[in-house]
Amino acid sequence: MYVGESERAIRDVFRKARAAKPCIIFFDEIDSIGKSRDKSQDSSLNVVTTLLNEMDGIETLKDVLIIGATNKPDILDSALIRPGRFDARQYVGLPNLEARRQIFHIHTKCMPLFADVDLGNLAARTEGSSGAEIKDLCAIAVDASMTEYELDPTKPPEIKMCHFEHALSTHVPQTSREEAQRYERWRPGMSLSAD
Repeated sequence: MYVGESERAIRDVFRKARAAKPCIIFFDEIDSIGKSRDKSQDSSLNVVTTLLNEMDGIETLKDVLIIGATNKPDILDSALIRPGRFDARQYVGLPNLEARRQIFHIHTKCMPLFADVDLGNLAARTEGSSGAEIKDLCAIAVDASMTEYELDPTKPPEIKMCHFEHALSTHVPQTSREEAQRYERWRPGMSLSAD
């Protein structure tokens, strides 16, 4: 909101980390503060510079691990991803079949599931879906079950396979196979835009 507020916040995070070591600093959506200085306006230049100074600063960061997550690695400042800063990169792709089954299990374990619900079948039918999309699919199934229960309160509220079928009827994974492959192949200096 105010000029210099972001820089002050970054310095404060690193000061607290040094005092509390050993610790981990995790920047979610690091691209929001670590955009390339070549492609951004002057206001973000100071934020990136402050971040770089804190990572390399006069005070050592012994026992402080810094992790950043982004879905836009191609817009990060090249100085951030050079060795000695965010030098190790780990691609976290979409969940595989077993991971999707586990995600369904996690989001349905407290639900009154009817015996016909087959989590393995649901996992197989949601290839290309993220964990958040599977969570949303489970919520839609619950809503469908509650609508049915409101129409006939004499029946116990149970989530059946037909409720998941209803949720699947409108379910479209948001990440295309091509987009997922671009992220998997990405290396510093590459663009993520489609060719």
